[in-house]
Amino acid sequence: MTAQRRPGLRARLYRQLDPKARPRQGLSRLNVFLVVLILAAVTLAILETEPTVTDDFGRLFVQLELAFGVVFVAEYLARLWVCVEDPDFGAGWRGRLKFMLSPTAIIDLLAAVSSFTPTGQGMLLLRAWRLMRILRLAKLGRMSRAWSHITEAVHSRRAELLLSLYAGLVVMVVSSTLLYFIEAEAQPDKFGSIPRALWWSVATLTTIGYGDVFPITPLGRILAAVTALTSIGVIAMPTGILAAAFSDAIQRHRAAEAQALAADDGIEDRA
Repeated sequence: MTAQRRPGLRARLYRQLDPKARPRQGLSRLNVFLVVLILAAVTLAILETEPTVTDDFGRLFVQLELAFGVVFVAEYLARLWVCVEDPDFGAGWRGRLKFMLSPTAIIDLLAAVSSFTPTGQGMLLLRAWRLMRILRLAKLGRMSRAWSHITEAVHSRRAELLLSLYAGLVVMVVSSTLLYFIEAEAQPDKFGSIPRALWWSVATLTTIGYGDVFPITPLGRILAAVTALTSIGVIAMPTGILAAAFSDAIQRHRAAEAQALAADDGIEDRA
């Protein structure tokens, strides 16, 4: 038997950075390190908006943010280097260009570059740009195989989810229209038009119920009770659909992994 060729540095780094390229579940040590850094950087960005904290530790925050920025820029460059190992992007400069234009790569680049923006109180646009650092949380999703399960679940049940969204929209519009006819004279400032009544309908349908707008006539209260009870089923519908789809996706992936493991064991036994 000929010895298997050891993968090159780029291939090994690709397996460390991309969980779907790993032969087993779980995050690599490199990705665990990056997850810890992302959480620390996001926490720093949140604390940086509190003036009482930045007044005392402003210089330390700047130094830490620059250190985070250097690490995340290096990570971006590393992903740009190894992306040609991913069949989804392909080889050569076209593969790297496709990676650079992907949403995840754009988020990575924006979040990394924002570490080098000036600090201190400035223009509103500058503050908003600095808060782009919180986008680093989006990086956590692609570091877990569970994220692919969620994506697959949503895609496989997209028709049912759109149907539940349509049902919610119908309930919202119908209840707003009826409340407009019932409550317009009693509360013209709150239910004097269907768009005004929509605010109450949205708050009730999502079971938030702020309480700032509510019907006062007997018929309006009856309709509100019916709408509130209906909204429970409307909100629960997509929840049940996603739960079932997510369970199916996990079972399919486990079955595929079991088959792959059995095939590998069979190859080793024949060898």
